[in-house]
Amino acid sequence: MQVKTAQTMTVEETQRENAAIAYGLKRQDPELLDLLIEQYQHRLMRYLLFLSGRREVAEDLFQETWMRVLLRGAQYNGKARFDTWLFTIARNLVIDLSRKRTMASLDAMQDPVGEDERPFEVVLDAPSPFQQFQSREDAALVAEVLLKIEPNYREVLTLRFHEEMSLEEIATMTRAPLSTVKSRLYRGLASLKPEIEGLQARRAFAEAAR
Repeated sequence: MQVKTAQTMTVEETQRENAAIAYGLKRQDPELLDLLIEQYQHRLMRYLLFLSGRREVAEDLFQETWMRVLLRGAQYNGKARFDTWLFTIARNLVIDLSRKRTMASLDAMQDPVGEDERPFEVVLDAPSPFQQFQSREDAALVAEVLLKIEPNYREVLTLRFHEEMSLEEIATMTRAPLSTVKSRLYRGLASLKPEIEGLQARRAFAEAAR
């Protein structure tokens, strides 16, 4: 079985592949697990790095995520995309670890008061400042900037722009209302703007001082 990327598949192909993955996971097919790890390892590690901020923690969570996939594969029914289910497992592990370490979890992070009180629409047709920055910078710098904003904002930005998930898929994965996801995206982009400008200013100063 060859696992395709979601961007290159039709709805019918996605449904058939989800069903095939669900069937293979129920049988604990080792070849399927190898294929899934090969397909999703980089995306999963990147997501865990952005959420945890520490490589050693992300590596431990990466291993634990795939162990959960192996042990709980029968719970995947194929109705949702596999990557949504996979990232949900990873996210729950991050939250569990945060609680054990008495740190603020993603769920415990309080959004600004009135986050959902003011309606707005997020316009994504034109590249955002973050997308423009991301397209011309290396992964380390992008990660550095993302780690400076609130975890719940960082997560939505990572899922939307790195993993190319729809806002509806992000809402399903994070179990948050769609309006909250939109708000976090909007506020995350707003939070990134001064961070990006500050980094660019420091870089320009360093270049001028050479």
